[in-house]
Amino acid sequence: MCRWAAYIGKPIFLEEIISRPGHSLIHQSHCATQCHTAINADGFGVAWYGEREEPGLYRDVLPAWSDPNLKSLTAQVKSALFLAHVRASTGTATSRNNCHPFTYGRWSFMHNGQIGGYDHFRRAADMMIPEELYACRKGATDSEALFLIAVAEGLDDDPLGAMERAAARLIRLAREKGEAPHLRMTAALSDGQRLYAIRYSTDDRAPTLYHRWSDTRGGRAVVSEPLESGEGGWDEVPPFSFCVFDAEGVDIRPFHPCRLQLAA
Repeated sequence: MCRWAAYIGKPIFLEEIISRPGHSLIHQSHCATQCHTAINADGFGVAWYGEREEPGLYRDVLPAWSDPNLKSLTAQVKSALFLAHVRASTGTATSRNNCHPFTYGRWSFMHNGQIGGYDHFRRAADMMIPEELYACRKGATDSEALFLIAVAEGLDDDPLGAMERAAARLIRLAREKGEAPHLRMTAALSDGQRLYAIRYSTDDRAPTLYHRWSDTRGGRAVVSEPLESGEGGWDEVPPFSFCVFDAEGVDIRPFHPCRLQLAA
């Protein structure tokens, strides 16, 4: 599975999350401890917010640990809100367009998990993306499809509801044409003001998700795995959760797309 990390708080250099900690995102990319895929070498990406509304985006297909440009960028760029991801493909090609995060307008999005049997209903999933958004579909992943469907479902005005409705639509397809697990995911998304995170699964094997406030940094990290081995203060996000992180703290709400799917 993929690994990812996000941060919101006072501006810090990207390397303070991505490369400097003992179990940083780059370390996790070749030595993950809480996933079935220990090597995440199918590309990486970073989306960060600065003085403009839309995020900056850097993605490539190299393993994260072997790209000197990533090392240089993270050592020089400061941000108060950023998302970073290392990819382990679940079937789609290793290409820049398939690397996370994905962006649309001011939104950024990244995902870890799978939609069971996606290859059997990829065309049907693509048909859920409205024509006016389909030009933004650059890759072939289930993650990008989920994101653009959520945009169409009203992400701007209702992030929780839009993500539930988008997930419910893909769960329905997985049940009709795919296979179990119908959906497993942790996801992070942001509009440049708040950071949102989701932990969910249709079975009992939701990917791991943690968050921790740092007085030293003056911000909060949200991660697939803790950034230091044995470090205290990490709170595990429970399954079936939608989290809102901002300057005020953390708000954890229920996330239940299946209640929509069952009601359909």
